[in-house]
Amino acid sequence: MAATNIVTLTTDFGGGDHFVGTMRGVILGVNPAARVVDLCNSVSSFDVLDGALTIAQAYGYFPPDTIHLVVVDPGVGSARRPLLVTTTNHYFVAPDNGVLSLVMDREERVSVREITAEHYFLQPLSNTFHGRDIFAPCAGWLSKGVAPEKFGDEITDFVRFSLPKPKMIAEHTLKGAILKVDKFGNLITNLTPENAAAVFGVDSKAKITVGQSTLSGMHNSYAQGKPGELIGVLNSMGFLEIACNRGAAAHVAKVGRGAEVLVEL
Repeated sequence: MAATNIVTLTTDFGGGDHFVGTMRGVILGVNPAARVVDLCNSVSSFDVLDGALTIAQAYGYFPPDTIHLVVVDPGVGSARRPLLVTTTNHYFVAPDNGVLSLVMDREERVSVREITAEHYFLQPLSNTFHGRDIFAPCAGWLSKGVAPEKFGDEITDFVRFSLPKPKMIAEHTLKGAILKVDKFGNLITNLTPENAAAVFGVDSKAKITVGQSTLSGMHNSYAQGKPGELIGVLNSMGFLEIACNRGAAAHVAKVGRGAEVLVEL
């Protein structure tokens, strides 16, 4: 493997503690030529699904051979395994808890290795900060050109999950769900043009209800909505997003992640 310079960080560590800075230091200590990019350190705490959505939406915009370090790790210190995942154009270092599930769904070629080569770890090994002691140094050595096979053997029994799918609950009623509430209070659903085509049609008359609120309709942009009203848009991630022009849809609808979205077709 040729050396690659870019290492991205996706974590739930936030910016108020030393964790992210320490991981950056470990990577640069191994490979001073690395370019470390903070992709997102504001993943919801302990939220593997949020981490999976975050990395899946962003990694493809980075150059080939980028290394993506993903540490959303509520099982740190337990028997869960550290993984090195190789796809056609990218590398991923992450815990074996499903956080790379949506990346795997998008990729045709995936090789998954359990990282067992402990000589790449920092010592002594902490039970509470594997981001520093396992994942960051392995990403550093990978960026320096160490071949993936040097880190451990391939496995097939890794953890993987799928996004919840919308379901028909009556002849003309489809039930979806809120996957995420973003920083603006927008509600990201699991409804897409592939699984709910009628919602996104040009002349769609689908009635969309979330909580006790009904959307005014589908629009092409946030600005088309009137202040205070809930609208639907097809967002940049390819999902139906429930939004409010210059407002927080989550507050207007009084719902959060996991809430039902009903579509009467």
